[in-house]
Amino acid sequence: MLDAALKAQLKAYLENLRQPIELVASLDDSARSAELRALIEDVASASDKVTLSLTGADARKPSFAITRAAGDADVRFAGLPLGHEFTSLVLALLHVGGHPPKVDAEVLDQVRALDGAFHFETYFSQTCQNCPDVVQALNTMAALNPRVHHVAIDGAFFKDEVEARQVMAVPTILLNGQPFGQGRMSLEQILAKLDTGSAAREAAKIRHKDAFDVLVIGGGPAGAAAAIYAARKGIRTGLAAERFGGQVLDTMGIENFISVPHTEGPKLALSLEQHVKDYEVDVMNLQKAVSLAPAAQPGGLIEVKLENGASLKSRTVILAPGARWRQMNVPGEDEYRNRGVAYCPHCDGPLYKGKRVAVIGGGNSGVEAAIDLAGITAHVTLIEFDSDLRADAVLQRKLASLPNVRIITSALTTEVLGDGGKVIGLRYRDRNSDAEHEVELEGIFVQIGLVPNTEWLKDAVGLTPRGEIEVDHRGHTSVPGVFAAGDATTTPYKQIVIAMGDGSKAALSAFDYLIRQEPVEAAREAA
Repeated sequence: MLDAALKAQLKAYLENLRQPIELVASLDDSARSAELRALIEDVASASDKVTLSLTGADARKPSFAITRAAGDADVRFAGLPLGHEFTSLVLALLHVGGHPPKVDAEVLDQVRALDGAFHFETYFSQTCQNCPDVVQALNTMAALNPRVHHVAIDGAFFKDEVEARQVMAVPTILLNGQPFGQGRMSLEQILAKLDTGSAAREAAKIRHKDAFDVLVIGGGPAGAAAAIYAARKGIRTGLAAERFGGQVLDTMGIENFISVPHTEGPKLALSLEQHVKDYEVDVMNLQKAVSLAPAAQPGGLIEVKLENGASLKSRTVILAPGARWRQMNVPGEDEYRNRGVAYCPHCDGPLYKGKRVAVIGGGNSGVEAAIDLAGITAHVTLIEFDSDLRADAVLQRKLASLPNVRIITSALTTEVLGDGGKVIGLRYRDRNSDAEHEVELEGIFVQIGLVPNTEWLKDAVGLTPRGEIEVDHRGHTSVPGVFAAGDATTTPYKQIVIAMGDGSKAALSAFDYLIRQEPVEAAREAA
């Protein structure tokens, strides 16, 4: 199952096991069970601390559990943990085997303190880049707390189960048989949902923080670069982010990040976070900013209020809130989100194997999504508002060569149709004839660009009609001491490398602003 190089890497990793573990497999006579057996036999052969039992009686076949002799860990995989989930398998082996997770001690204590019965089930696909975060977080919890149990289920292996539970997006998380969450979630986010008092405790900690010299709002490439450049100046730097990594976390392949031929969004986001933490930056993750109040006087403190009620104060602020997927804003879209309406073809595409889907948008992202989905689904209908596709010519040629793709231009999607449980089609209007048409399908992938996360700044800084923060060539906004960078600004060409440059420039501009400010006390004495 595993090639020689991967076996050697696995053997090296498993040298970190501190106590024996057992793999308990539940198999049948299927080819997939044979694949899983080959995989776990390779795992067992990589360390004398790993034993294998084929006597499992789990109803899901093929599946296997990773257990300790003490019986105080319950981590399971149903299906084949390969693709993006192979790392999840390795980490599960290590953590059940006593190797400590790379998680803050305070978070680990919070996991161990959870009281109750927590039976988690996560549906994933091997091509989903959002799924490993969820699977790894819940596996870690199950390895640390005997009251937490987790099974990661490959939806492609258990289609009947997926259909019965109407799982139409991954990752989908169930807790004790009831819906718990969908989409990427970090360990901290999961804990915040389980431990309802955590938000109040975090707000109390934030209220006692001293004012910063530079406060960065946003944890994407622009925010990370700004924090690093500010901290390198030796000034007090803070970073508050709703989720560290931002939109990069939802990006599959990155092939235009100069000097790095290929990487993936989650991997880059992790590197950004590690780089920021190499410096003295006060990182406050899972903190959503809701308002900004300019300084009451020149050289005074700017205040940023957070959703949890706490406030942060700083001499300068760098806004890097990033952007999110733009929605169609048509009837049915919200109702059927994650029930047929999706925004990540790489994540959710495998759930639509053999089905009919539509892609909304004819730019590069839309055409790339249609090409990918054409290899999985029975048929793809691409709907573009303009009279021509806007994607690169090479992508258009590839799309046109595919036999199971239909391209509709000059079309406005007007409604998502459903049966109360899932999507069954869409309605669109021909912009040339005004005729209404319906398309029968099971999935709709929306790929119509991004919208800046700036609603909370509407009355605080200058914004364009599109909601972008107006900045000059140095990153200055309309408010003294407030700078901005990245996809939420008027800077053209929304690219990772440009956002990083923007963030670095904003930090240098903030530092330049600070060293030219007369201290408030001196100004008062002069007056």
